[in-house]
Amino acid sequence: MESKCPGQDIRNLRAALYRCPNCGAEVEMFSDELKIKCKKCGQYVYKERTPSCIEWCPSARQCLGEERWKALRGEV
Repeated sequence: MESKCPGQDIRNLRAALYRCPNCGAEVEMFSDELKIKCKKCGQYVYKERTPSCIEWCPSARQCLGEERWKALRGEV
């Protein structure tokens, strides 16, 4: 039995571009990161909100179980 969440597999990471609020430079942030330092000005760039694994992880339904997964998505 696997003891770690399958969503933590680095093969499932996704990248997104964000703008630095200080200098406007684009920074690349991966789905497992909450903040990253801008290479141009050194300020931290944060995601708008912390994503829940049920939003981005393809294994969330399996990890949580069908009933809990639906409840957290507001489907029950």
